[in-house]
Amino acid sequence: MNNTSKFIALSLSVLLASCGGGNKWHLNGTITGLSDDDMVVLEGNNQGYWYPMDTIKVSSSGSYSYSHEAQGYPDIYRLRVGDKSVYFPIDSIETVTLSAEAPDIDTRYTLSGSPQAANLVRVDSLIVAAAKDGAASATANADLKRQLGQMIVADPAGIVTYYIINKSVAGKPLFNPAVKDDLKMIGAVANAFNERRPEDPRTGYLRRLFLSNRTKSPSQPENTNLPVANEVRAFDIRLFDNTGKEHSLLDVTSKGNVVILNFTAYTADGSPAFNMALNKIYEKYHSQGLEIFQVSLDNDEYAWKQTAKNLPWITVFNGPNDGDKAIRDYNVGSLPAIFIFDRNGDVVDRVTDMASLESAVSRRM
Repeated sequence: MNNTSKFIALSLSVLLASCGGGNKWHLNGTITGLSDDDMVVLEGNNQGYWYPMDTIKVSSSGSYSYSHEAQGYPDIYRLRVGDKSVYFPIDSIETVTLSAEAPDIDTRYTLSGSPQAANLVRVDSLIVAAAKDGAASATANADLKRQLGQMIVADPAGIVTYYIINKSVAGKPLFNPAVKDDLKMIGAVANAFNERRPEDPRTGYLRRLFLSNRTKSPSQPENTNLPVANEVRAFDIRLFDNTGKEHSLLDVTSKGNVVILNFTAYTADGSPAFNMALNKIYEKYHSQGLEIFQVSLDNDEYAWKQTAKNLPWITVFNGPNDGDKAIRDYNVGSLPAIFIFDRNGDVVDRVTDMASLESAVSRRM
């Protein structure tokens, strides 16, 4: 494996828990307040239907530890006690910590261990806040839909996005396929899954969900192309470059250029090779309207500045004191993370293979 390949596989140590035990994911934590008759049931989901997978053994102190073979694609699971459930995402073979208090485990819980887990907690927190005046207020809350829409466009093929699209509150879907704008968002997610996760069983489900709810006139030919939603702008990032100038990602993406958003770490072993490959693409397409907005996640600001001053594109620093909002917004779990904005300022691709970056850029030029 060359340095660039190693760099692409680099995990963010501040975000990802260490994992072991082969090809398994791990779940641990505590569940307190259980009665003698309570059972903690692990459930999986099959295209909207929940089914029991196993029971979780909880000690007298409330602690538990569980592991399960990874299945090759991300998924959402839940723990159920009685009629209350708490959800958690599994991306691969990570370790997730889930602690809760019965009987209200759906509202009295903590979840951590991965960027996806943090984002799912964020989704549920937004929903709870929007539903403070009743469940109906959540499904009709425009601000909630806008915030969830931003999370969707930041990672349209992510497992938490799938959770959002299928989330219901008091039996009512947050994104209702009978509503035109909601269906466009569902279609965009289906399109992203179709492009990036063709073997994922959810891909066919999302595609059918979109196509079965799309209306057409009798004379309109069948068109199976799925739309890309462009009504919701992605999250902004405001950080400073090596000269002290502040840059806004949304300002850059609003100027009619194709923009690469890249999260990176200059002190990583593969960084020079990665930036050389990135520079070849920049030199080839910059005159046609390509810009790069590169976010450094280095701990060493001085080392970052020494590299940043030699790069021709926008380089900003997200140091330890700047928090992890940008990382959570864009669901960054490994470096480098690469996103492409089209000329309309919309996130249209998340590139996971450096070898495909140039072709992804050229399609948008």
